[in-house]
Amino acid sequence: MYGNGGLFDDFKNAWSRPNNGLIQLIMINVIIFVALIIFKVILVLSGNTDVYQVILRQFMLPASIDSFIVKPWTLLTYFFTHEGFFHIIFNMLFLFWFGKIIVEYLGDQRAISMYVIGGIVGGLFYILIYNLIPYFHERVAGSVMLGASAGVYAIVVGAATFMPNYTFFLLFLGPVKIKYIAIFYILLSFSQTIGANAGGELAHLGGALMGFIFIRQLQRGNDIGTPVVSVMEWFKGLFKPSPKIRVTHKSTKFTGTKKASSSNTKSDQDEIDAILDKISHSGYESLSKEEKQKLFNASKK
Repeated sequence: MYGNGGLFDDFKNAWSRPNNGLIQLIMINVIIFVALIIFKVILVLSGNTDVYQVILRQFMLPASIDSFIVKPWTLLTYFFTHEGFFHIIFNMLFLFWFGKIIVEYLGDQRAISMYVIGGIVGGLFYILIYNLIPYFHERVAGSVMLGASAGVYAIVVGAATFMPNYTFFLLFLGPVKIKYIAIFYILLSFSQTIGANAGGELAHLGGALMGFIFIRQLQRGNDIGTPVVSVMEWFKGLFKPSPKIRVTHKSTKFTGTKKASSSNTKSDQDEIDAILDKISHSGYESLSKEEKQKLFNASKK
């Protein structure tokens, strides 16, 4: 027996689930990838290959500062854009595997903000190095970049910084701590910064550095992802219907509840900060069952 829901309903249900930011990031990448494939096939078959290249360039981040000033939105669009199947598959798998760690212990919003900030910093690092180091000067004019790798590297290194001894079971290798996986990919990217994909590798390193800084600052009580979350909430608010206001004539008696609630929130945050500090010094395994539960509950807020 088949359900009546169509593809759009399946997509809508998958998108609207609570605490679903990581999946939404993956879905945005996949939607843009599929849309570009459709445009490419139609335009190439109709003899308009140049039109497709013009469209694609609206998503790609240029190394040239002059070109970037004309298309500043590419600092965001480039890390949601892919062309090759293997490129998007590996990026999304890594985003999912390591992102689940961030979501489970730090919450959905921090995974999103880490990805976005990692992508932005990776893109700026790419532009900066290409324009400052003479080795790259000849490539600046024609160099453009796309792919989620900078944001993904931020997630990978962020997870490895937060829980370095968390273990993945890899095919042919067996159990491997994620800190070694992160170190391997950082060294791999660094070794290829003089290769054909130097721009992409530089973005990887910029994103990786941001992932490390993000977690270290969080462990010190500073959430540098707050601006990203604020922008997201503002953007979501644009699509929410305005609440209807009901006017009543009942008198309202003010109590100290709100103040107490605010005090409780600060107390809870202090507890979470203390737990994060303990993880930083002694690892996740040192937490008691109650501390693990508090961290898990906080991640769902």
